[in-house]
Amino acid sequence: MNVEDLRSYCLSLDTDVVEKFPFTAFKYAKDVLVFYISGHMFCYFDINDLSNVTVKCDPDSIPELEEHYDWISKPYNGNAKYWIGMDAYRADNEQFAQKELILLSWPIQCLVLFRFSIFGVSSNSLRSS
Repeated sequence: MNVEDLRSYCLSLDTDVVEKFPFTAFKYAKDVLVFYISGHMFCYFDINDLSNVTVKCDPDSIPELEEHYDWISKPYNGNAKYWIGMDAYRADNEQFAQKELILLSWPIQCLVLFRFSIFGVSSNSLRSS
C-alpha cells in the first residue's frame, strides 16, 4: 500500500472519519497523518515513511498478531498494550490483512465511545482525569 491507498481506505470507513496533521510543531512528527473518529485516533503514520503504520488494536489479539505476521511490531510512539505497528512495505503483498487490521481498529474507538454514551460519561471528562 502507498500513502494514497492508506489515506483513501481510512477515509472510506465512515463519513465521520477526519484526517489531520496534529504534530506540525514537532520537527520529527510534522508529517504524521492521523485519522480520527469522533475525536479519537484509530490510525496514524508518517506520510514519508510507511515502515510503521500504527493502528488501534484489541489488546488480547496483539500477541497472536505479532506471532503470525512478521511485519507487525511495536507501535510508533504509542502504548504497546493498545496499538500495533505495521510495516506497509514488508506487508505489501498482504494488503487484505493490512486493511482488515485498520478496519478492526476503527470500531474499537467507536465501541469505547458507545460505552461512554451508555453510562453518561463524556470521553472529554476522562481525558482531564
